[in-house]
Amino acid sequence: MIDSTSSDTIKPNSEKQSVEQELVTARLSIIGLVQGVGYRSFTRRVASLHGVTGSVRNLPDGRVQVLAKGTQDGIDSLICELKKGPFMARVEEIQIEWNPAEIIPEKDQFAVI
Repeated sequence: MIDSTSSDTIKPNSEKQSVEQELVTARLSIIGLVQGVGYRSFTRRVASLHGVTGSVRNLPDGRVQVLAKGTQDGIDSLICELKKGPFMARVEEIQIEWNPAEIIPEKDQFAVI
């Protein structure tokens, strides 16, 4: 007979789901030919597709910086797409800092700065 008051079979799934949904943050520095080629607009579009919020901006030294907040899977997917970039971009390297000290605003969108 199955004990209907026991939740042992449900609890592991519930814990797994909450861990999968935990939000993480990342600061990405994209190096290469990434300015003047539509890279920021590309980043905003791809981030939105993966449920990632945050911002993207050009840096004076030619890099693009992304501050991202989302699930680990969402940010990993974003990084994979950013390695490719838009058609005219040439990404040489992406430097990743997980859970940076910057506070990423609580917004439901991705901003181009």
